Amino acid sequence: MKIENYYQNKSILITGAASGIGKRFAEKISEQAETTLILWDRNPGDLKKIKSNLLNRAEVHISGVDISDSSHIQLEAERLIKQNLLPDIIINCAGIVVGKMFHKHAFSDIENTIVINSIGSMWVTNAFLDRMIGRGSGHIVNMASASGYIGNPRMSVYAASKWAVLGWTESLQIEMKKLNTGIRITAVIPSYINTGMFDGVRAPSLTPILETDEIVDRMIRGIAQGKRTIKAPFIVRFVPFLKSILPAFVFDWLAGNLLGVYRSMDTFKGRIPKSEGDDSS
Repeated sequence: MKIENYYQNKSILITGAASGIGKRFAEKISEQAETTLILWDRNPGDLKKIKSNLLNRAEVHISGVDISDSSHIQLEAERLIKQNLLPDIIINCAGIVVGKMFHKHAFSDIENTIVINSIGSMWVTNAFLDRMIGRGSGHIVNMASASGYIGNPRMSVYAASKWAVLGWTESLQIEMKKLNTGIRITAVIPSYINTGMFDGVRAPSLTPILETDEIVDRMIRGIAQGKRTIKAPFIVRFVPFLKSILPAFVFDWLAGNLLGVYRSMDTFKGRIPKSEGDDSS
């Protein structure tokens, strides 16, 4: 099956759609297939601009949804279902990073990171999943991160949120298969991506910073192929294996001293929060 055929005439819900991966996915997929795009972000002004640019290529529905607000998610989900817009594919892209040592985090930093990066994606999925199961088809795509495999200074809460995404996604994959639902589940597991969310980071050795188009192209292919995980760059595939076979002090030396992973956030600047954005590491 051609990749574009998988997306043809499907409705795709994308969170964090006003920038980065979410925005670029919407733009690229609308060039390849006739789709209905449902774009959510807490910055509706940017969504209006995106909608105007995409109207000649796709049917576009936008809503200023803050995924840290469960009641808002439920209201918007019910509205879509009443309009016969039950998504075929959900791309959970919304995410934030603080980039501080843990003891410098405010309570609100911790809460916002966990809620937006992990709980919010669970809420969005939960709002539609039962009806998707009843229909017998659907695809959930969760933005995880290589930081879900390895701890890193200045990323403690972000890493925790992504470990949660990986554990939830893997469990959901098993549940959907056990129940024979017809629902596909995919985890996207990239390292740093050049979206602006991680401006200032220093790329570790053997781990180049990915361009947005590169990871989006991988996602478009991998989702259509039904992959359980989409990992990039190549070295990300080896991290769990290396952690399982090496003593902790050897792995720490390898990651920290040789590859420079533990120094990668020392020069982090990030960007001024404007929207939910998308995951970039």
